[in-house]
Amino acid sequence: MIEARASTLLAQRPPLSALGQDQPWDVVVIGGGITGAGILLEAARRGHRALLLEQKDFAWGTSSRSSKMVHGGLRYIAQGDLRLTRHALQERERLLDELPDLVVRMPYLFAVRAGQFPGRWPLTLVLKLYDWLAGIRDHQWVPRRALLAHYPQLQPDGLLGAMRYTDALTDDSRLVIRVLQEACLEGAQARNYTAVRSIHRAHPGGLHTLSVHDEVDGRATAIAARHVFNATGLWADQLSGTPPVVRPQRGTHLFVAHARLPVSACLTFLHPRDQRPVFVFPWKGQTCIGTTDLDHHAPDLVEPTATEAEIDYLLEVVRHEMPATSLNTADVLSTMAGVRPIIASGRGRDPSKERRDHLVWQHDGVISVSGGKLTTFRQIALDALLAAGLLDRRSHQRAHVDRVQRCFNHEVTVPLGLNHPLRATAHGAQFAAHVDWALQHEMVAHLDDLLLRRLRVGNVQGALSPAQLSTVREACARWLGWHDATWQQEWQRYQDILMHHYRPPVHAKTERRHHG
Repeated sequence: MIEARASTLLAQRPPLSALGQDQPWDVVVIGGGITGAGILLEAARRGHRALLLEQKDFAWGTSSRSSKMVHGGLRYIAQGDLRLTRHALQERERLLDELPDLVVRMPYLFAVRAGQFPGRWPLTLVLKLYDWLAGIRDHQWVPRRALLAHYPQLQPDGLLGAMRYTDALTDDSRLVIRVLQEACLEGAQARNYTAVRSIHRAHPGGLHTLSVHDEVDGRATAIAARHVFNATGLWADQLSGTPPVVRPQRGTHLFVAHARLPVSACLTFLHPRDQRPVFVFPWKGQTCIGTTDLDHHAPDLVEPTATEAEIDYLLEVVRHEMPATSLNTADVLSTMAGVRPIIASGRGRDPSKERRDHLVWQHDGVISVSGGKLTTFRQIALDALLAAGLLDRRSHQRAHVDRVQRCFNHEVTVPLGLNHPLRATAHGAQFAAHVDWALQHEMVAHLDDLLLRRLRVGNVQGALSPAQLSTVREACARWLGWHDATWQQEWQRYQDILMHHYRPPVHAKTERRHHG
């Protein structure tokens, strides 16, 4: 492992004028989610001069609002997609090995009730296959008595026990940052709040000219690139130049206090309404409940918001399976709605039944990629490079199955606890260290970048304590040069985002009255 130098991380947004130098970029990646970050890394490690541009913040979209799971996906076995499951499990094991502070193995418990499908024996067969594909053996039956001893809140009627197996959890937005850091350490550059307004190609085989706009200061420039990758996920159709292929699907999660819903494993329940699996799991010191699966029709660049119906749906399954908790909307600390870019089958399927494969396609020399899973970002990137002719098929096949070649070859030493998906929000000196690190090394442009995507405070804690608020304000003045007027503007922006998009309606109404 090579130790990282702080100067090679995401310290500052490079000047826009520096991007449009005379020398064209070998690779420009549009989109700063996990897919774009993966393409940037794989291009840079192969010696290409590579740049990533993101119109919002890194991981602003789907990649900070996922279910936080690095997993193969039992549902994909049920759908007969063994190839996707195998690839995902291979990548899960790779990430567990290479990023132990960021991707952690987690016990999962699939509750089994009388008359429910799947029961104990079908689950046993599926999990044998699941473990075989992963190259491990890590599943067992948990009898009813042992299960209730550990989780007495469970509804005992009809409960037979649970199948235990393991998958992994992560902090998805911090995983994106870590991939971008690795890419920068390989020589790439990345810039957030930089929109690509248009892509023009004078003639086949020629350079692409990209019109680029700084969303912070309004400046604009043009840059040239030999290869352009459209990795904008939900927005891929807007730049692809082809008929639409993306079906936007919203998934909502709820966060409640660990004390109200104490779990130490990821519990899987089948919803009584439609038999969809819903997960209840520990994350960042609190408990997360998710997810829903609905077609999303709101404007593209508007932050998605959890509806009251989705909140009720998720609380309903917890009350059904763990009635002693009596959870209600008042227990919800925050909501998190994300929109997945699912590749449409065109068959009018139920949203939950759409496949999670990715798609790589091209038009006029621009390689577009969308769909796929958080777990398989590296393999999606390899497919994209192959389509662009930057990877020959033999190397592509070898890279897909090579479990020896590392993905992360540099050591980035972050403050203790910052990356870990199970550690609660820090306080005191440790919180100050987290804030200072993010402001110095992770390209923070707005307060919501820091509190929602770098530290996740807004997701799991609710309001900042007075001491935390003072720490953040002083650090933003010190590292970003924010004066009082800028701080007030950023604080109001952050509060508006919280109230409208991360708080259940009852909380938002109360907070609006309080601040009004």
